[in-house]
Amino acid sequence: MDLSKIKMVVSDMDGTLLNNKHEVSDLFFKLFKELKKRNILFVAASGRQYNSIIDKLAPIKNEIIVVAENGAFVKKSGVELLTTPLEETNVSKILNVAATIPDVHAVLCCKHSAYVSGRSKDFIKMLSQYYTNFNVIDFTKRAPLETLKIALYHFESSENYIYPNLIQLENQLKVKISGPNWVDVSSINAHKGYAIEKLMRLYDIKPNELMVFGDYNNDFEMLALADFSFAMENAHKNIRKIAKYTTTNNDNYGVERILEKLLQQQVNFL
Repeated sequence: MDLSKIKMVVSDMDGTLLNNKHEVSDLFFKLFKELKKRNILFVAASGRQYNSIIDKLAPIKNEIIVVAENGAFVKKSGVELLTTPLEETNVSKILNVAATIPDVHAVLCCKHSAYVSGRSKDFIKMLSQYYTNFNVIDFTKRAPLETLKIALYHFESSENYIYPNLIQLENQLKVKISGPNWVDVSSINAHKGYAIEKLMRLYDIKPNELMVFGDYNNDFEMLALADFSFAMENAHKNIRKIAKYTTTNNDNYGVERILEKLLQQQVNFL
């Protein structure tokens, strides 16, 4: 595996770069400094909101590219590079379908905040693990918002209880099982693959110069772009099938182990 030509590293967050305590390791920050010395770009690509991603990566927030909301919102050093919102008619359509699904909680994800109905205290408590900024509103009285994504949550299983009800929307929208409890619905072009492809063009990155890490179905399209695609040991079976390589799980420094190999093949690694 020749990693000497890598110019861009892209990593998902939850289940990938973050451990199961939702933490970024000190080792990663050390390795990032070495990536930067070699002019290797780092992209954090997540279903999380922008503010939540930079909160986790605060020491390097001005030195990385952030692909938030599954690719609907991209920023670098505070500068917006891409925004792909949902049309308001689709927002209403998704919320109407969600209202028919028992025990489902909806999150309207916008640029600077997220919005929830607040009908479940347990859900609100859990939400703070993923969303730095959110507000409780009455969806029936809400003013139209520029919504980037609608995230739907079920405490037991997104794949069993949410996704089957949303298959009907897949010909118009991007519907992604993004975690054991989450399904994300966005514009047809608002996905991580679309965003990373735009960045590849912007920075003139070829597939053999791209390294991508992921663990769940919302990582599928971006993994398909890279010659060096890595599925985490804890990844969904669909991701293990498409990725060209595997690494250890997110609690065992899966991303960091590969970055060490990458740096060892670069000149003057200390």
